[in-house]
Amino acid sequence: MTVSQERPAKMDRWHGPRGALVLGVLVGLLSLTLMAGVWIGSVGIHPLVLVGVAWNALPFADVDPWWRPTDSQILIGIRLPRVIGAAAVGVALSTAGVLFQGLLRNPLADPFVIGSSGGAALGAAAGSLLLSLNIAFLGFGIVPLLGFVGSFVTVWIVYILSRHHGRTSISGLILAGFALGSVAGALNALLVILSDQLQIRFMQTISWILGGVSVNGWAPIASVVPLVVVGVVAGFLLTVRLDALALGERGATRVGIDVERTKLAVIATASLLTALAVSLSGLVAFVGLLVPHAVRLIIGPNNRLLLPAAALAGGSFLIMADLLARTLLAPIEVPVGIFTAIVGSPVFVLLLRRARGSYDF
Repeated sequence: MTVSQERPAKMDRWHGPRGALVLGVLVGLLSLTLMAGVWIGSVGIHPLVLVGVAWNALPFADVDPWWRPTDSQILIGIRLPRVIGAAAVGVALSTAGVLFQGLLRNPLADPFVIGSSGGAALGAAAGSLLLSLNIAFLGFGIVPLLGFVGSFVTVWIVYILSRHHGRTSISGLILAGFALGSVAGALNALLVILSDQLQIRFMQTISWILGGVSVNGWAPIASVVPLVVVGVVAGFLLTVRLDALALGERGATRVGIDVERTKLAVIATASLLTALAVSLSGLVAFVGLLVPHAVRLIIGPNNRLLLPAAALAGGSFLIMADLLARTLLAPIEVPVGIFTAIVGSPVFVLLLRRARGSYDF
């Protein structure tokens, strides 16, 4: 018996040319949103300037710039890093969402389901207390650094707590994540109440927790984006095992899958991707839940196609969400996490209502 023999027919309907077409369309969509994100902003820049600056950045190009020097500085120094950062966050959260939903076999799972959000918020609060130290690493300040550490450490404590006699309990992961995330959230609130410094910096901490792609320069991009690519590739290599887990743990074992190692690999990969996203943007809501849902409803539950499709769609979605968040109410910039939640919630409900009882997980 093989995994493919057990897989429902719907899982294979998008294989071959149709699957390649879907991925091609999503690659095109991501390219268009990247260009829109770089082109549109508070300072109007002609699209031909974008083409000229991009061409002049090539090693073999040597064109006399006919555009304003500030245009090049805005495009290369400010907008392009931010747009690439938004794409990386969307890709990371969507991929982590697919991995957690496949592992937990729960369509309501998202990248923060096992407590990483509470740990990240607690780490950010601790970072706010240490701002006076002016610590920085790889282009990140102390708040995103400790947010990353808090997110990752919380998940691993949850993983250890869910282990019993060499086995990882799925229900234990969810319950331990809920408990530890709640404790971390309560400790975060206690720190704010007890610390005068945190009360003064409360809005800064809340802004980070609500989510916002605040990438300053290329150093954070250079350190995070390669790791996101590695995480997405690692996640793709786990997709056959995720498809096997849809049969249940006993069914997956019967077709030759090492269930416990698969759980560990999925948790490690998804947690790393989530923590990387947190380091760039704080806690951006709904992306890791909405995007995998929407893509799954369109192309079915085959993870080998679902994961790359969700990653591409997630990058496009967050670029557009960040673009709207910084331009819709300009000069006020709305935290992108608030925007994704406001927009994502009704869209999510509409998708579920259209799917009715046909949702296949």
